[in-house]
Amino acid sequence: MRLHTLTVQAFGPFAGTERVDFDRLGAGGLFLVHGPTGAGKTTVLDAVCFALYGSLPGARGKDRSPKSDHAPLDRVPEVTLECTVRGRRVRIERRPRWERPKKRGTGTITENAKVVVSERVNGRWEGVTTRPDEAGQFIGDLVGLTIDQFCQIAMLPQGDFARFLRAKSDERRESLERIFNTRVFRDVEDWFKGHANRLRREVESADDQVRSVAGRIAEVGRSPAPDLPEELSAWAAELACVTAATAADAEAVAAGFTEARATAQRALAEGREVRSRQERLAAARERRDRLAGAAEERARIDVLLAAAERAEAVLPFLRARDHRRTELDKAGIAVADQLSLVAGLDDVGPGVDAGGDTDASPDGAGGTPEEPAGPGRGRPQALLRAAEQRRRDELARLDLLRADAERRTSLGRAITRFTGRLAGIEGELSRVRARLADLPARIERVTGDLRRARELGGQTEAAEAALAAAERRRTAAVEHERLGGELEAAEERHRAAVDAAQGARDRALDLRERRITQMAAELAAGLVDGEPCAVCGADHHPRPARPSQGGLVTADEEKAAHAAADRAWAARSEAESTVAALRERRTAAAERAEGRTVPAAREEARDLRTALDEARAAAGEAQRLEEALDQLTAELERGRSREADLAREESEVRAHRENAGGEHGRLTALLDHARGDDPGLEERIVRLSEEADLLRAATEAVNTRDLAAEELRAAAADAEYRRAESGFDDEFQVREAALEEPRRRELRERARAHDDGVAAAEAVLADPELAAAGTAPVPDLAAAEAVAERAAAAADRAVAWRSMLQERADRLAALRGELEASLAGCAPVLRRYAVAEGLRGLAAGTSADNTDNVRLSAYVLAARLEQVVAAANDRLLTMSDGRYELRYTVDKAAGDGRARSAGGLGMRVVDAWTGVERDPATLSGGETFFSSLALALGLGDVASAEAGGTDIDTLFVDEGFGTLDEDTLEEVLDVLDRLRDGGRAVGVVSHVADLRQRVSTRLRVVKGASGSRLEHIG
Repeated sequence: MRLHTLTVQAFGPFAGTERVDFDRLGAGGLFLVHGPTGAGKTTVLDAVCFALYGSLPGARGKDRSPKSDHAPLDRVPEVTLECTVRGRRVRIERRPRWERPKKRGTGTITENAKVVVSERVNGRWEGVTTRPDEAGQFIGDLVGLTIDQFCQIAMLPQGDFARFLRAKSDERRESLERIFNTRVFRDVEDWFKGHANRLRREVESADDQVRSVAGRIAEVGRSPAPDLPEELSAWAAELACVTAATAADAEAVAAGFTEARATAQRALAEGREVRSRQERLAAARERRDRLAGAAEERARIDVLLAAAERAEAVLPFLRARDHRRTELDKAGIAVADQLSLVAGLDDVGPGVDAGGDTDASPDGAGGTPEEPAGPGRGRPQALLRAAEQRRRDELARLDLLRADAERRTSLGRAITRFTGRLAGIEGELSRVRARLADLPARIERVTGDLRRARELGGQTEAAEAALAAAERRRTAAVEHERLGGELEAAEERHRAAVDAAQGARDRALDLRERRITQMAAELAAGLVDGEPCAVCGADHHPRPARPSQGGLVTADEEKAAHAAADRAWAARSEAESTVAALRERRTAAAERAEGRTVPAAREEARDLRTALDEARAAAGEAQRLEEALDQLTAELERGRSREADLAREESEVRAHRENAGGEHGRLTALLDHARGDDPGLEERIVRLSEEADLLRAATEAVNTRDLAAEELRAAAADAEYRRAESGFDDEFQVREAALEEPRRRELRERARAHDDGVAAAEAVLADPELAAAGTAPVPDLAAAEAVAERAAAAADRAVAWRSMLQERADRLAALRGELEASLAGCAPVLRRYAVAEGLRGLAAGTSADNTDNVRLSAYVLAARLEQVVAAANDRLLTMSDGRYELRYTVDKAAGDGRARSAGGLGMRVVDAWTGVERDPATLSGGETFFSSLALALGLGDVASAEAGGTDIDTLFVDEGFGTLDEDTLEEVLDVLDRLRDGGRAVGVVSHVADLRQRVSTRLRVVKGASGSRLEHIG
């Protein structure tokens, strides 16, 4: 993957829009990202990660939104990255979740994260997706790395790998698992463990089931179970066979007792049957004699029931005649009442007499039915119907005038409403014209004020830019003044360090020269008479050399002097770097201050801030005046429109009122003529309707009375005919013979009971079996019952004994089969458990077959670590000039007591100069840096190959160079320079001053109070 361009806006410390051209930076292969601490060097790398994965690496990803605190509140935070991955050029635009001010009112609103992924195809950009989940899937598939793997491979954080180099085995294991994603092997170990535990529980469950079945067999067979599992089958078979044989013997014994019980019960049943027949025969004879004495009463019941049947045929006709007479009486009363109500009407008057229209006798005196009246019959009905029809005709005519009455009422209400509406319109029209009179003058005044406010408010943006520039100059002036003091102190420390370094080097050279000069005396000090000389070989030493004044210089003294000179020289280099950095920072601050002193810069910023406040106030006032002008203009337009509407409405309402008044007068004259003497039309309609209803009711009452008289005469004739036909002399005999239904039902039941009793007694006496039983002797039932009870008790005991033995035999046979099935099911479970337990121990490192006692996951990680160490040693030998080499180990002597339990994840450093293996914690700062750098590069190579061979063409190395001396720094840079093979670009992130002279292509991060910015150099 190669990075081309990166653009950030309002992101981290970058308040504005900054662009990084990686193609320009990587043209030479090696470039430097430098700047003061906190300027935002690491933010450049964070922006790359955010563009690719939508989050920041490590703990920074859990922080708040990465929007810049230096940027304006409404500026959109955004990161855009163009890169080429696997031959495909992709552009990713991302915005994080952030809070922006509301467009109306106060407060903020949350903007959700957004992403746009495009791909360059055939010379133009084509959209891929705008959904975050699809973008993550697309980039993850294309790059083939997680964010943690990408940060470990493409952005080598030296602090992380220094900790990895010195970490304990368990901590190293966690890091490797995160990078190489070997969690699946831990899952395999856990699965083997869980599977073995499940099978162990199955074995325990199967054994419990066998013991449970054996316990039930022991309980049923009343024999204790053997302790050995292999003896259970034979023991159960023996119990089942013995119990089955005993049950077969008990079957024959129980059969004899059962037969004796059946014989005794049959003899008892036969005796009871004879006794029962003898008792039934005696009862039948006694009942027949008793019923023979009630024959006369039975005949009288038949006579009474026959007379009641004849009377029942006549009674309905008598009742109908009486009912018709009652109805006629009621109809006469109703006629009198209705005629009294209509007698006072003008067109009816005395022409209808309530009692003069018929002469029929109401009670039928002399036993003859009533006769109708003479020639005057039917005259009242005609008079009543004629009067009713006249009223119905007039009601129909008046009903047609109801709509006119309702219209007149509606017109009256409309006239009142129109009058009130005219008064309201006239008042509102006066108020509108009064408001319109002074609006033009007010609009002219506000227009003038708005023009002046706009002129002053238009200077706001220029004032903001001027103030921002002045603040930057003020901050730079303050920084320049502060750095001047720091530079003087640093130059003083540098001069002292130069003197100290030169003195230490002079002393070391002096000691070396003295030692060389007195080397003969040093050798002579070791000569012994009789022993050969190490130089000439003689064993006689007549004139050994003597040391000069001041004594001999020992090798330890010389070595200590050179070490002190090296330390002093390192301090001198560090002081030089500090002075150079401070000078560069002071020069940059002077450039930013643009020649201003601190007081002048402060005064300038104060004046510009006052001008900005005035411009902002004018801009706010202009906005307020614009709103006021808009309101006044809208109010003028609304007033003029309302005035025209009111005038038009006034004319329309006045015309409507005049039309409604004329129609109202015409309808009033028409309705007054129609109501006559009544108060109103409705009152007249109600009166006529009530009179018509009374006339109709009177007519119906007369008709009902005449019909009732006719029905009475017919009913009386029918009743007389039925009485004579039934054989009764008069109505008294009919009513005397009649019986109520309960009484008739009672007599019929008595007759039926008598007849049934006689028939039943005769049937019993005719039974031949009962007749034969009457001649037999009386049986002794008590003796037969005693014999049957003794036989039943003996048979019950025999059957219970037989059933108990048979049930026990059946139960033992079933339990024997269940035991055999349980024993058969244990074998495969035991075999599976043995295999699973062996695999679990092998994967967990506890099995004897695992000679190294290494867990499966640790074994895989150890193989990965071996590859990482091999790849790291290729570069470490170069950076350490062949002195150091990494080696992984499982030996507890490696300095980590948990190395063996972690499974081969220990690490040692082999020192070729001494031949001793060392703990990585004993390395110096510089040695730790290039060792961890080599480890990071090796781990990146292996992890890249593990992820599918993804090429990382743009690589970053973050910090750690300040711990290196000059020679080691050159060697490290040589290794980094070789990483450019194949077109790879390597970016070094550091603030070490010496790197600026060694790396010509640089990306400079400039820090300021208003935010950081980026500069391309070289």
